[in-house]
Formats: sequence, C-alpha cells, structure tokens
Amino acid sequence: MSEHRTDASGLGLSIDPAAAAAPYEQLRAAVVEAVQAGRLAPGSKLPTVRGLADELGLAVNTVAKAYKALEADGVIEGRGRNGTFVAEHGDPAERALQTAAAEYAALAGRLGVEASDALAIARTALGA
Repeated sequence: MSEHRTDASGLGLSIDPAAAAAPYEQLRAAVVEAVQAGRLAPGSKLPTVRGLADELGLAVNTVAKAYKALEADGVIEGRGRNGTFVAEHGDPAERALQTAAAEYAALAGRLGVEASDALAIARTALGA
C-alpha cells in the first residue's frame, strides 16, 4: 500500500494508509466530520460504493462497511436505486437553507470564486 494520502475529488474525504485507524474507520469519521462541518449538506448524494472505492483506492467491502456503519448511525441513508444520501435531520427550513447553501458553494466553486468572496456576496444579499 502506498504511503500517500488519497483525497476523493469534490468531497474532501481522505484516507491515510499509514494511519493507525483502519481505512473504513477513517472514511466513517471523515464523512461524519464533513457533515458536521457543513461540507456535506443534508440531502447531498454520495458516490456509489464502487465509485468511492475506486476514487480512494480502497476495497469495495471497506467502503461498504463504512457506509453500513454510517447508515446505522443515521448519518446517511440508502434510497434503493436512487443512491446513498446524507440523512436529513432537524428543522425543514434549516434543511432547505443548508441545501441552498451547498448549491451556492458548489456554484461558487465551479465559477472559480474564492470562499471569502462568495461569503461577501452572500452577506450582501442577506443585508438587502
């Protein structure tokens, strides 16, 4: 196994092969942290098990084990053939705002707008 840190594009999920924690536990913890930090908003679609395994250079069973643990903890939810999503919790208004914020952040990223500039634009809009 290589000694470099692998990052799943767009998700900010990293696995360090040299870390003491098992890869599935690193992945589980990284998803929880991304949800708590707001990088993965409620309702966000996650990659397929096979797709994420390929991106991270992990075995499919390792990612499946992490997804199963995350689902048991209520962090994510499987929706059959529609895929796996970050679970939606809390106030519906807050969920809607989190979804809109995630979409805004994704748009800013696609347009190459720095986070500080995107925040300034949002602050201006909120003050209007």
